[in-house]
Amino acid sequence: MSHKTVKWKCGVSGALAGFSNGFFGAGGGMVLVPLLLGWVRLEEKKAFATSVAVILPICAVSCAVYWWKGLLDFGAAIPFLLSGAVGGWLGGRWYGRVSGTLLRRAFALLTIYGGIRCLF
Repeated sequence: MSHKTVKWKCGVSGALAGFSNGFFGAGGGMVLVPLLLGWVRLEEKKAFATSVAVILPICAVSCAVYWWKGLLDFGAAIPFLLSGAVGGWLGGRWYGRVSGTLLRRAFALLTIYGGIRCLF
């Protein structure tokens, strides 16, 4: 695959992840990881790590839009931010010890669980 094709696919993948994140208030990584794995053909661990790096600025933009529209409750978000930072740190530390296959399977189960919870 040419470098130009990879850049184009990354750009489309990022736009889809950003739209999902902005529209649903979440889910950018749920869109981005499968695209990075299947369409862009990144190695499993790199796809998951790249998704995390991409989602941070996407979330910041979505957060700014929600704040601008008066839809963001920072007081309610603070406990999640603090505990989420701890969880992110722990997850990042354990990330290197887990195989790409286990990551992909755990991600699939989490996606299925989230989908079922949204339906019912």
